Amino acid sequence: MSEIYLDHAATTPISAPVLAELTHQYQTTFGNPSTLYQIGRAANQILEDSRHVMAASINAQDSEIVFTSGGTESDNTAIIRTAEARQELGTHLITTAIEHEAVLKPMQYLERHGYQVTYLPVDEQGMIRLADLEAALDEQTTLVSIMSVNNEVGSRMPIHEIGTLLQDHQAWFHTDAVQAYGLDEIDVERDHIDLLSTSAHKLYGPKFLGFLYRRASLQFPSYIMGGDQEDKRRAGTQNVPAIAGFATAVTELPNAKKQELRTRFAAFRDQILAGFAAQNVEVHVNGPAAGAGSPHVLNLWFPGVSTYVLQNNLDLDGIAVSGGSACTAGNLEPSHVLRAMFGATSPRLAESIRVSFGQETTATEIDQFVATTSKIIHRLAQRRKQ
Repeated sequence: MSEIYLDHAATTPISAPVLAELTHQYQTTFGNPSTLYQIGRAANQILEDSRHVMAASINAQDSEIVFTSGGTESDNTAIIRTAEARQELGTHLITTAIEHEAVLKPMQYLERHGYQVTYLPVDEQGMIRLADLEAALDEQTTLVSIMSVNNEVGSRMPIHEIGTLLQDHQAWFHTDAVQAYGLDEIDVERDHIDLLSTSAHKLYGPKFLGFLYRRASLQFPSYIMGGDQEDKRRAGTQNVPAIAGFATAVTELPNAKKQELRTRFAAFRDQILAGFAAQNVEVHVNGPAAGAGSPHVLNLWFPGVSTYVLQNNLDLDGIAVSGGSACTAGNLEPSHVLRAMFGATSPRLAESIRVSFGQETTATEIDQFVATTSKIIHRLAQRRKQ
């Protein structure tokens, strides 16, 4: 049985060019980039060349890229270290109710230590209102952390407008761009972003690796303590081969290819909805309307069909989809994102799945997903009638 993978928002398979680069670097580059002899200098050159690739991809300076273990560490560093370093200016932070746990849990940690956090609500499209953000800002606000693209429903936040709004305010602007980096065109200068988090495994790179963009003018101590790596901003010997692989993943996704992928993913969305209509399957989209959100994420509500039952039946047929965020997939609690959008009593919380597309996804696989899902739903409906 061939498998169909439709959970790219959770992680992506490593690409062939990245694997080739990883293999080559692991075989040839073992030096510690902090050492001064030739083997170490060679490793450091690869490290800095990779840093340049990352910086260019978001219109940043090379010195503003800090390599980390991934999105979670980058989010934790940006949020906790900013709050601690700026507490004399205020102890108020702003985020949204639908952030990833890597943002929400640091915020909750800071609340337990005396900080005040405002969680902006979202509408049924998964979008904040700029007026709510503007109203929440006060003279105590030191950080605004709002994700670029939501990982469960694909809503794309108004990052440029947020950055512009904060230009005349003391608050630093952080965005979790884990779901946006590799698909959207990001420009930290254009959008007035101060801190930005990424993760390599979301764009066909290695796991346990990412970077934190940190504007050069921002000052706060290293979150990981130890040596002086990353210009004293992140201790620990860098994984140079993996970082080189990450750079390859970024190079393999120029803006033209990103546009091509966005167009193809939008077509997959239309294909899925048209397919279910043809199969007489009732389905509703949780999230933004077509063209308004990120096209690689599609969250679907099938009224009366349990998320758990549908997901497991699809798995038996070799189709991988998600019931929500992969980082909380083992948790039976309903999605906090759908709860924020539709309320705690909405049936959508227990009757929705997320499908997310990747560059190797085909139209044939989409047709098979629709056909298999429709068959399962009709079979479940027949059983309920018996």
